[in-house]
Amino acid sequence: MFLPFLVFFLSLISSLPVSLQSETALQAPISKDLSTGQYTVQIYLKNPLQPTKLLLDLGASFSWLDCYQNYSSTAYHHIPCNASLCASLSSLACSNCYDTPGPACGNDTCSLFPENPITRKATIANAIVDTLALPTTDGSTQGPLGLIPEYVFSCSTTFLLQGLANGVTGLAALGRSDYSLPVQVSTAFSSPRYFALCLSGSSTNPGVLFLGTSGPYHLNSTTDLSKSLIYTPLILNPIGSTVITYGHKPSDEYFVGLTAIKVNGKPVQLNASLLTVDENGAGGTKISTVHPYTLLETSIYKAFTALFVSEASGLNLTAVKSGVKPFEVCYAANDVISTRVGPGVPTVDMVMQNEDVFWRVFGSNSMVRMGGEEGEVWCLGFVDGGANARTSIVIGGHQMEDNLLQFDLQSKRLGFSSSILVRGTSCSNFNFTSNKVL
Repeated sequence: MFLPFLVFFLSLISSLPVSLQSETALQAPISKDLSTGQYTVQIYLKNPLQPTKLLLDLGASFSWLDCYQNYSSTAYHHIPCNASLCASLSSLACSNCYDTPGPACGNDTCSLFPENPITRKATIANAIVDTLALPTTDGSTQGPLGLIPEYVFSCSTTFLLQGLANGVTGLAALGRSDYSLPVQVSTAFSSPRYFALCLSGSSTNPGVLFLGTSGPYHLNSTTDLSKSLIYTPLILNPIGSTVITYGHKPSDEYFVGLTAIKVNGKPVQLNASLLTVDENGAGGTKISTVHPYTLLETSIYKAFTALFVSEASGLNLTAVKSGVKPFEVCYAANDVISTRVGPGVPTVDMVMQNEDVFWRVFGSNSMVRMGGEEGEVWCLGFVDGGANARTSIVIGGHQMEDNLLQFDLQSKRLGFSSSILVRGTSCSNFNFTSNKVL
């Protein structure tokens, strides 16, 4: 009698919905829109579940969705203004609405200020709760969908989609807030507060987002990339830079303690004070998925490009007469050799807390192929961020492609791999398959 009962019991456990099991890891595909340089992630939202394409914003506090166009769900509900959930969202407003009741219209409703990070426009909109689902993963393959029945996000108005990639209907927030996508996943599934990004530069072969797991991370390789990460502390910026200021709350963006930049091992001569975040939140280095290329404060940019040009001359590379916007330094494509880590150009090292901790940038991440007046060129993919830049260095998406970045929110540290092309794989090699909801 015992054996048949045990078999029945085990089969019952294995058939439980994923949302009832603990320490579940989820994943999602990350695509690149070549016309805008933006990265998007696909999630499943509402009831019944609908595939939803969102802008991926590494530094945003909460996700938002256009609730005015084709929002149909049997599961959504508003958050009352006097609810403890509203207080925990640090809401600054309580809304009433006199139009037809719906997701975007409710009385005595907790409200937030969703923001478009591209146009820097914001609006007031209801905070709501609905069902979210993402595929589970063992780190190597895609499994059945895991459900979060009480996912918190904000509605928005349609105009907030201006400037976003075609088909995008909102924003997926990955910031340090308790209501970002990674933190809500970890809370719902009792999973570790980790997530990892692996961005692909391809418009057809997506990269991958891992949620609620510190590894393994397998990208069509026997190598577990989580075992070869280098770690550096995440720095807290004391002042946020949102359009609507939330009472001088700390920033939910991810800052790192960059201490130097080197080209071919030679340090860029720069004002070291620019690399420190001051009491007003200015300066320092952050990581951003909404900027396609790394931005450098003007004095840093000039010193960096001058050193790069000097080092490139040692490789018999001479810059063409004119750059291709937004880039200033370009080289004839036929003059640049090809390697397994991209164009053969000087390496760039972003040095963190000491000389032994550095993120190495090879040609695949430092250069961008462009068509110029003098034919095909490779351009140095760094942009002048301005003399009065609030943040001195913003590490952009191109520099992150085919690099695995792990955000450890428990220990407040960033793990980085440098280019995984060195290991014979890329961010587009995750094994995505199609599975049904449990």
